[in-house]
Formats: sequence, structure tokens, C-alpha cells
Amino acid sequence: MTNTESASVSPQSSHNTHAAAATAAAGASHKAGDQPFFDPVAYGNGPDDSVTDITETAAITHHSIVIGGQKINYTATAGHLVIVDPSSSQPEAKMFYVAFTQDNQKEEARPVTFFYNGGPGSSSVFVLLGSFAPRRIKTSMPGFTPPAPYSMEDNPDSLLDKSDLVFINPVGTGYSAAIAPKTNRAFWGVDQDADSIKQFIKRFLTKNNRWNSPKYLFGESYGTARSCVLAYRLHEDGVDLNGITLQSSILDYTQSGNPVGALPTAASDAWYHKKLGIAPRPTDLGTFAEEVAQFARTDYLAALRKFPTTDSATVEKLSEYTGIDKTTLHAWSLDISSYDSRGNSLFLTTLLKSQGLALGEYDGRVTAINTGIAGKIDPNSGGNDPTMTAVTGVYTTMWNVYLNEQLKYTSNSAFTDLNDQAFQYWDFSHIDPTGAQKGLDAKGNIILYTAGDLAAVMALNPDLKVLSANGFFDYVTPFYQTVLDLQQMPLLSQQVRQNLSARFYPSGHMVYLDGGSRTALKGDLAKMYDATVSNTQALGRIRALQARVVHQAK
Repeated sequence: MTNTESASVSPQSSHNTHAAAATAAAGASHKAGDQPFFDPVAYGNGPDDSVTDITETAAITHHSIVIGGQKINYTATAGHLVIVDPSSSQPEAKMFYVAFTQDNQKEEARPVTFFYNGGPGSSSVFVLLGSFAPRRIKTSMPGFTPPAPYSMEDNPDSLLDKSDLVFINPVGTGYSAAIAPKTNRAFWGVDQDADSIKQFIKRFLTKNNRWNSPKYLFGESYGTARSCVLAYRLHEDGVDLNGITLQSSILDYTQSGNPVGALPTAASDAWYHKKLGIAPRPTDLGTFAEEVAQFARTDYLAALRKFPTTDSATVEKLSEYTGIDKTTLHAWSLDISSYDSRGNSLFLTTLLKSQGLALGEYDGRVTAINTGIAGKIDPNSGGNDPTMTAVTGVYTTMWNVYLNEQLKYTSNSAFTDLNDQAFQYWDFSHIDPTGAQKGLDAKGNIILYTAGDLAAVMALNPDLKVLSANGFFDYVTPFYQTVLDLQQMPLLSQQVRQNLSARFYPSGHMVYLDGGSRTALKGDLAKMYDATVSNTQALGRIRALQARVVHQAK
């Protein structure tokens, strides 16, 4: 999740007793052997904060769920692992995680998937409660989820039938913090962050005897850039992956705001709100999006380059696709990605302006009142985007209920779900596999490019499968821009490129918040997991590659 706001949630704060009762009634029962844990350590989220405690502690609970008619007994672990400096082996940070592992499984046969959100500065609470964990929140997306009492449910789309699931909170988020003399800011950077998560994964594999398990990454938003860097650095350390899921990707920051990449998303929004200037309205969104993408990369690209000289037929077609009148498009220099001086997207605030509504940037299906005070709220605050406003309440309340009452982990510290300080202090410098600087230019502008890291690790591990998952209504990381980034990444082998697939869903940035899209994405994930695990020759090659890299490092 892209982060521009900080929010802290105290797990000891009061919550609606009716919500707790409803959750308890629907939730899995606890079994003998559960180990509740109260954590007294104070986890500060500021740049210069740190802790001195170096213990690895956790709450452990036991549950069951039925997925696809199969009952799965599983253990939930909520706690910390300590990562160390790879040179000195001295403790560097305590990283908070929640893991769901199926009971009584063999290491070699049971995959493990590591999840994280993005930001940078986001905890993993959003992907944990919304996507493929055994329990998930109920939302009314794309409508506003009304106030409490909220509820959770067993997740029929959980990925637990295919893999164990580990949700990681980077340093400065959740309950994760640096260990003195290190401070949080030491981990707030592209390469520093990837290295810390690499160390976490290696520690998890060691502590849980999972080195020989098939391994996967699932990153969202900035988490996709993280996955590219992390995957290459894991390979360099002898940890080779079987699969990567890139959800709502941002792989080339130089293309952020590219109108060619954004146009198919704008057209999808106009299609959803029935504002197209096309009759009859196209029935199939996917086919329509392909048509707009063809126009975007040809006539529209040419029109942008020639402006202010314009071709009337092209402007007419642009108006039909976006629902924006031609006079307004000329005022925008035909740039559908234009923003006003306050950072408001002109398209998102114009399409339904006559109704006093603005579209959500994270999900264009979601609308909110855009008149009076509601139109003056800082648009750069992710929490005030209509999409986030629609789900913030249920996320906050149910995370407290779930962590405290079902996972039995409690703390006096505030849980940091989004940390704007991490974003503010983030070091976007990045040295890619060729040794080139791909993070900042000479003037300090962000030029982060990580598709090259992905290309490198795919070339080095030709059995690695990559799934790109995208929402049609995501204006934060537009789906067609992701297609362009992947097409243009420096991967020459067409055989290896066959390991890369892209899927598109009628949803937004957080694809899984739409029920039908979540089910469809689970189906696509299941196919990837089945294909990678059933291919015993590929598994053998990955394990041999991992062993060879480890041997060379000795």
C-alpha cells in the first residue's frame, strides 16, 4: 500500500464489545497448548528510536479452517524474530511478524510465502486482514463500510491450502524496531530495507527448519519494488525462490504519472461510472481496456508529443474514452494524469464533479463527497483518499480484536500501521545488479528503477515464476503502466519471459478487497503454486542452484 500518512493504533484501546462478541462467535476456537503473550517492550516508530531487548518471543495459538472442503489445522505465531548484522552477527533489529503454518507437514513439501505491503512505511496489516490469511475482515467495497460493529470471517479464499503464510512488518512499522546502537532510520532505504527483510527471511528459515521448503514472495505497491531488490539479494545469499507475486506494481518511478500508462485506467473508471461517450457501452471491460491501451500507445502518444497542435479525431476519441469534454482536455494539454497545485488528480475530481463527488485514487469505483470541507482535505494523505476512508474503520477495529483476542498477543505499545516518518526519511538510493545507481539522480530526484533487478534474478533462476496482479481501477499504480514496465525490462530470453504472467481484475490497488477479484486472484495463485510444486525437475534445479551459491560463498 502506498503510504503518505502515519497512523498508530493501540492494541489496548477500547473497542466495540458487540464487535468482539460477533468475532468470538464466528472465530476459531482456541485449543490446549495456546500460549498468550504480553509484550512490555516499548517500540518507538521515530527515526532515532530503538530498543535494547533482543529476545525472540511470540504468542502461539491453534486453529482450524475448512478451505475447498478440506479441513486444515494450523498454528498462528505472532511475535518477533531478531535479525543480525551479516558481518558481525550482532543483533540489529527486532521484526514483528504473524505466521500461519499448517500442522504436521514436511519441510520439503510445504511451501512458505512471505507477505508485505509497501509505502514505504506500511505495516503488513492491510494484506494480512484483507487478502489470503485464514481470517479476513468483511468490507462493503466499493461502498463505504459502515461503523462498528464490524466482523471477521473464515476466509474461503485463504492461500493456506497451498502455502504457509508469513506477514512481515518492516522496521518502524507494526511492532518492529531497531536494536541499539542501531536506530530505525538505519533501515529506511531501498537497499537497507531489502537487506533487513532478507535477514528476517533467513532467520525464519533457520528457526523453523524451512530452508528446503519451496519459497515465495508476495509484495504490494512499493512492496513490488522491494520484491525485485529482495529477490536478487536473496539469490546472492543462496536463497532461491520458486515464485513471486507482484500486486499493483511500481517498478519504474520515472514513469509515475505517465498519461499513456494511466489512460486505460481512466477509461475503466469512466466505463464503471457510465460516463463514456460511446454507445452502446462496451460489455466486456477487459476487451475495452485492450482497445484503449492500443489507442494510448499510438494515436494518444502522438497527440501528446504534437500538442498544442491537435488532431480533432484523436481528441474526440480521447473524450469518448474518458468522459471528459474536449475543452477541458485541451486545458489539461491532453494530459489525463494532470494534477492541480494541491496535488488533486484533475481527472478523479472532474469526472463526477457535477454530482459533487470525487473518485478514489486507490479504487476509482469508490466515491466520496468532494464539496465544502471534504474537498479541502489534504489529497496527499492516503488515509483521506475515498478508498482508504471506506475501510480504515474496519481495519483499525478488527486488527485490535484479532491480534489481542484471537492471536492472544498484547502490548502497551502503539501498533504503527502506516509510518509517514519512514516515508519522509526514506533513502531511495539503489545500486542495481550491474552496479549502477538506480535510485536518485544528481539533483536528488527519485528515479528508482527495480525492473532490472527482477530481470537479473529471473535470468539467473530460469525456473522462477512471476505473477503480476493488477486492478483495472487502480490510479496509484495503473495496470497498463505495469505492462509497459515489464515489456521494457532488460530480459532478453523469450524462454525465461514465459515464466512471467500478468492478470487483471475488476478491482483497485488492494485487489483483494473486491470479493470476486480476490477469488479470481486466489485461483491464479493456486495455479502458480501447483505448477511450481508439481514440477519436481524445476524444484530440483532451484535447490541445486541454492546449494551451489551457498557453496561458492564459503
